[in-house]
Amino acid sequence: MVRPKRSSATLQSAEKREAGLQSISPTLDLGNQLTLEGYSTLIQTLRSQITTYNSDLSSLDNLSRKIKDTEQQLRNLSEQMLLGVAAKYGKGSGEYGKAGGIPKGERRRPTRKKATESSDDPLQPLVIAAPTNAKIAEPINGNGNGKVLVS
Repeated sequence: MVRPKRSSATLQSAEKREAGLQSISPTLDLGNQLTLEGYSTLIQTLRSQITTYNSDLSSLDNLSRKIKDTEQQLRNLSEQMLLGVAAKYGKGSGEYGKAGGIPKGERRRPTRKKATESSDDPLQPLVIAAPTNAKIAEPINGNGNGKVLVS
C-alpha cells in the first residue's frame, strides 16, 4: 500500500506571506527577533523536513513491497518443502506431521447435519402451533364475511 505523501497548508500559507513581506522590505525587521530572514529560514526548514519525510515514505513503500515479495517466496518455498516431505515420506507419516502437515490418519472428517426438522433451515416453512385453549376470533363487525376489522 502506498502511503500518501505529505504536504502542508501551513507551509503554503507561510510562503505566500513571505512573498508579501518581501514586497514591504527584503530586510524587514519588526523587532523582538521577528525578521524576514528568520521567517524564511524556518520556512526552508519545514520545506526540507517535508521533502525528507516524503522521500523516506518512498523508501518505506519500496521496502514494504520487498517484504511482501519475500513473504510470498517464503510461502511458496514452505509449501514446496512440505510437498517434498510428503513425496519422500508420504502424507500419513510422522515426518509429514513434524514438517507441519496433518497426517492422513489424524485428519478430522467434516460432520454433516442430519436432515431433521430444524428451525435453522431457511427453506423450511415456519409452523406455529396454536394453543389448545385458544379461542378463534368471531367477526365483531357484523358484516358477515368472517373478517375482523381492527382499527
